[in-house]
Amino acid sequence: MPLLTFGLLFASPAAVIWLVRHQAWAARLGVVVICYLAGLLVSTLNLFDQNQVEAASTVGWLSIGLALPLLLMALDLRSWRSLAGKAMLSMFLATSAVVAVATSLYFLFADGVSARHSHLAAMSVGVYTGGTPNLAAIKAGLDIADSDYLLFHSVDTVIGAAYLLLMLTVGVPLFRRLLPGRAQMQAEGTVDSRLEEDFSLLLQRQTIWQVPVALAVAASGAGAVYALASWLAATFTALPMTPLLIVLLTTAGVALSFTALRQKLTHAYRIGMYLIYVFCFSIAATTTLETLAGADPMIGLFVLGAVLGSVVVHAVLCRFVGVDADTFMVTSVAAVCSPPFVPLIARALGNPGLLMSGMMTGIVGYALGNYLGISLALVLSGI
Repeated sequence: MPLLTFGLLFASPAAVIWLVRHQAWAARLGVVVICYLAGLLVSTLNLFDQNQVEAASTVGWLSIGLALPLLLMALDLRSWRSLAGKAMLSMFLATSAVVAVATSLYFLFADGVSARHSHLAAMSVGVYTGGTPNLAAIKAGLDIADSDYLLFHSVDTVIGAAYLLLMLTVGVPLFRRLLPGRAQMQAEGTVDSRLEEDFSLLLQRQTIWQVPVALAVAASGAGAVYALASWLAATFTALPMTPLLIVLLTTAGVALSFTALRQKLTHAYRIGMYLIYVFCFSIAATTTLETLAGADPMIGLFVLGAVLGSVVVHAVLCRFVGVDADTFMVTSVAAVCSPPFVPLIARALGNPGLLMSGMMTGIVGYALGNYLGISLALVLSGI
């Protein structure tokens, strides 16, 4: 039974990916949403017994531990220095905005007893600098309740979709009127194809060997990191083990991106994202709809305030320092919606040359989100 449960948990996202590729309605929902819904269906119908629920929780932890090094290893962090100055400045302002807004919301809602509000601030910073991988890592690192995490991400999905729609339509003329000038038209850059989520490439004869090799590399790295985190937590008792583990896994992934493995394991990002989908399904399978229904609606207000507040503050800061409208919108979408959505806003702006800057600033967010989110939670909870 345990092997069957583990097999189901790891294989279910493959079925969801197939569905998204072949059904228009599923494509509109997206892999993450369907994984959540499928997991909630499993838990609500009580298809898992207690042992299987515990197995799902274990798989969730394992998938995050393996996914983080793979996702970050795939990023071309050396390209940071090639970013246009205003794009990097705009991303810095976007990051500063969400940290400031999340901190303000913490003090607005905090009751002085529960750690929930510091967790919400951390998740806001993580998801609005990087995306789902950061959110999942911060959930694991801070041991955030499954119901809080799922409700946060569910509300974020709805609000994020509405935000993107507005940016692609009324946002273009609105911000071009409010912010100074427009970005100079640039030659179209090329986006690293390794960051595309075409999972069918993992099954090709010439590349399928990368799956076991990448998993072995990730497992070795995660094992070494766990040993180091255990030693540090035992030696310096003030250091919390779980956040330390996530920070070290993030650091290990960043370090691996500077090695030759990045060039050899060209599908590391896809494998890492697949593991994120495993995490989404597994965590949802441990949470019932009744638990979600009993969750605090304040979480929805927190998410709404974090998105709207950070976008407004980011826009105001960009106007103050003279960042143009196009650069603001590209970096805002990269921060709020993550890099895969940058091509949509670049096309809406009619300036495909901003594609590379938007993608790269989003990658910066991937790398920094875990550090910022976990650090903010620890600082706020210590106040």
